[in-house]
Amino acid sequence: MIEVYTDAASKGNPGKSGIGIVIKSGKRDVEYSFPIGTYSNHEAEFHAVIKALELCKVQYPKEILSFRTDSKIVVDTVEKNYTKNNNFLPLLERIQELSEHFPLFFIKWIPEKQNQRADRLAKEGIHK
Repeated sequence: MIEVYTDAASKGNPGKSGIGIVIKSGKRDVEYSFPIGTYSNHEAEFHAVIKALELCKVQYPKEILSFRTDSKIVVDTVEKNYTKNNNFLPLLERIQELSEHFPLFFIKWIPEKQNQRADRLAKEGIHK
């Protein structure tokens, strides 16, 4: 099983945004930090999950994925497989599409305190 931690940061809401991803595979951790453009913080959180799924599709195509994020709105939207927010709908659809490439995909909420590495990487992404 691959553990994936995601986070996003925005300078303004909406504003310049970055995402951070930590992928744990066995004893190996890989960190990623990306600038993603101008988004609301919630939209950026969805983009962090999407980018992490894209990375996993290439690097770990047959693995079970366990995602962790401190974004309750992302977790609730993905778990319920539903959103009324028109901005989130295409992002949810992309997550659904990408997650179908894996035998199992889980996402769970964690407190910010447990997501500090991804948070640091997301803040770095704003400045790239």
